[in-house]
Amino acid sequence: MDILDRLTNRAELERKISDKVESIFIDADKLAESLKAKVVGQDTICVDLAAQIRRRLALKQRGRPVGVFLFAGPPGAGKTLLGKVLAEALGRKLLHFDMTQFSAGGFGATSLFGAAKGYVGSQEYGKLTSGLREHPDSVVLLDEFEKAHGDVHKNFLTAWNDGFITEKSDGKQISTTRAIFVLTTNAAVDTLSELSRIYAGNAEELRRTAVSTLRDAGFAPEVLNRIDRIFVFSLLSGLDIARVAALEIERMIGGYGLTVAEGGIDPDILLDLMGRQERLGNAASSRDLTRSIEESIADSLIAVKQMGATAVTLVQTETGVRAENADPAALQVEHGRG
Repeated sequence: MDILDRLTNRAELERKISDKVESIFIDADKLAESLKAKVVGQDTICVDLAAQIRRRLALKQRGRPVGVFLFAGPPGAGKTLLGKVLAEALGRKLLHFDMTQFSAGGFGATSLFGAAKGYVGSQEYGKLTSGLREHPDSVVLLDEFEKAHGDVHKNFLTAWNDGFITEKSDGKQISTTRAIFVLTTNAAVDTLSELSRIYAGNAEELRRTAVSTLRDAGFAPEVLNRIDRIFVFSLLSGLDIARVAALEIERMIGGYGLTVAEGGIDPDILLDLMGRQERLGNAASSRDLTRSIEESIADSLIAVKQMGATAVTLVQTETGVRAENADPAALQVEHGRG
C-alpha cells in the first residue's frame, strides 16, 4: 500500500494538486528542432505540434489533458517515432500501448483501467491508470488506436473531456490534466494522403475533411470530437527514405557494439533500399525497411565484430553488402600493404 493511501486521502490530495495547474513556458522553436532532428520528412508537423504544445502548456486553467493529438497516415512515416521523440524531448515518461492488443472489449478495458471488485485482477490497478497515477505528466502513446474495441475507446472519453479516468478496482479518479495523449492510425491511408496534398496550406479544411474520412473508416464521432488536432503524415520518398535508412543502419551497427565511420555507408546501399521501399508504395512500412537492412548487413557485421573491429564501413559488392574494418590501426595496416 502506498504511504499516501494509508495515511491520508490520496485521491483528494491528487485532485487538489491537479486543480493547481501551473503555466509552463517552453521554446517551441527548440522543441521543433529536437523533433525534426530525429523524425525525417515531417518538418511541418513537427513545427505545428511544437506550437500546439507550447500554447497548451501555457494555459493556467485547464480541465482536460494538455493535448489529444491524432497522427494519421501510412505505415513507416514516423507516427510512432514522433510520439516517442516527443516524450524524450519534453523529459516526460512514455506510456506506450499497442492498441491491437485490446481488440476484445472486456479484457482489454480491464487491462488498461483495472477490474471491478469481485473480478480477476481487481487487486491491481490497470496499466494506464497505474501509469498515470505514478507519472501524471506522461505522454500516452496509443498505437493503431482504431484497432481497439469500441468499449475501450469509450473509456477514454472522460479522460479527454473531463480530465480524469476512473480506476475500476477502487473507483478512484486519476487526473489526466497534465498528460499528453498521442493516437496513431493507419486507417484510410490513400484518402488522407491525397487530402494532405490538396489542403497542404489549409489546416482547418484538412481537419474537416480528415474527420469525415476517419468517421467513414470507423472512428466514432464522439472520439473524433475530443481530438484537438489531426496531423496527416506524408509517405516518405526520395532522399527522406535514404535518411531514414542511414539512421536505421547506424542504429543497427550500434546494436552490435560498433560504430560507422564518417561517410562509411556506400551510397549504392541506400539507393537499393530506396528502390525496395518505393516499389512497395503505400504498403511500405518502417518494419520492411528494418528487415531489409538486417538481411543485408547483419551477418557481415557479426563477422567483422568477431575479428575485433570497433568501427566499420559498408560496401556494396556483387554478392551483397560487406562490412569492413575501419579501425585506424586496421587502416594503417592496409595502407602499409598498399
